[in-house]
Amino acid sequence: MEGARAATADGVRAAAQRIKGAAIVTPLLENEWLNERAGARVLIKAETLQHGGSFKFRGAMNRLSMLSPEERRRGVLAVSSGNHAQGVARAARLFGAPATIVMPKDAPAFKVAQVRAYGGDIVFYDRYTEDREAIGAAIAAERSLALAPPFDHVDTIEGQGTLALEAVEQARAIGAAFDAFIVCCGGGGMTAGCATILADISPNTELMIAEPAGFDETWASIRAGRRLKADVAQKTLCDALASPTPGEITFPILQRHVRAGFTVTDDEVSETIAFAAKYLKLVVEPGGAAALAAVYTRKFKGEGKTIGLTLSGGNIDPSLYATILGRFG
Repeated sequence: MEGARAATADGVRAAAQRIKGAAIVTPLLENEWLNERAGARVLIKAETLQHGGSFKFRGAMNRLSMLSPEERRRGVLAVSSGNHAQGVARAARLFGAPATIVMPKDAPAFKVAQVRAYGGDIVFYDRYTEDREAIGAAIAAERSLALAPPFDHVDTIEGQGTLALEAVEQARAIGAAFDAFIVCCGGGGMTAGCATILADISPNTELMIAEPAGFDETWASIRAGRRLKADVAQKTLCDALASPTPGEITFPILQRHVRAGFTVTDDEVSETIAFAAKYLKLVVEPGGAAALAAVYTRKFKGEGKTIGLTLSGGNIDPSLYATILGRFG
C-alpha cells in the first residue's frame, strides 16, 4: 500500500492538467422534472458520457501518466468488476502499454467485451470464493507489472477527484454553489477525491454517499470508527459498487469529510434507471445510479437546496437494461 504521499487539492489540480485532452469534460445537467420531484435544484455530473462509460477513466489515466516509461513498457495490472477495467485498458492503449485485468467471472458481458476491445488481457476469478487482491498481487509480482488500483491509491484518488473540480467550476459558471454533493460509493476512491478538492474549493458543501443495500459498509464503517466488511456472498445489481470494504487510504479521508450516507435497493436503483432513460435521455448502470436514486426516492431531504450528484457509470448489460425498462419504463 502506498501511503507515503497524501491526496491533496493541488494533486487533484495537477491530475486535471495531466488528463486534459484525454478525458472528456462531462456536462453538468439539470432536469426540471427531477428538480420538481426533489424540491431542490439538482445538478448532475454525467460521467456516463466519459470515455469507457464511467468516471474510472480519470483515475486510470492519471495513474498511468505517473508511471515511468519502463513501467509502462512492462505493463499494468488492475482488479475490477468492469468500469475501472475499461478505464485502465483504454488508458494503457493510449500509452501503448500492455494491460492485465483481473475480473470476476460474473462480470457483465458488456464490460468484458469492452475491456477486450481496448486490448486488455483478462484473468477471471470467482468473487464469492477467491481473493481478487491476492490474485492480482501474485500476477503483478510474477510479471513485474505496475499496479493500477481501482480506488486505494493516491494517483487514482486524485484523478477521480477531477470530476468534482470540474463540477464546481461548471456550477459557478451558471451562478450556482453546491449545498450538498452526493457520490456513488464503493471502495471510496471517487468519494475521497471529491472530498479532497471540495474541502479546498467549496468547503461549505456537505459531502454524502450512496451505497447499495448489502454493500453499505462504508457509511457503517464511518459511524463505527473502523473499517467493516460486507458479506461478499450477497448479490446486488450494483456490481460496480460491490467492494467488500473501504480502502486503507480512502477510509481516513471519508471519515473526515462524509456527512451522511444513503442505502438504495435494487428496485429503487432500477426505477431510477428507468427515470433516467425517460427524462434525462441517458443510459445509466445500477451502480452509477445510486446517488441519483437517493435523490429520486427522496431519501435525501434537500428541499430548497442545490444538490450536486454523480451519475458515475453507464455500462449496463443490454438484456438487464431491457428488463428494467420493461418493468419500470
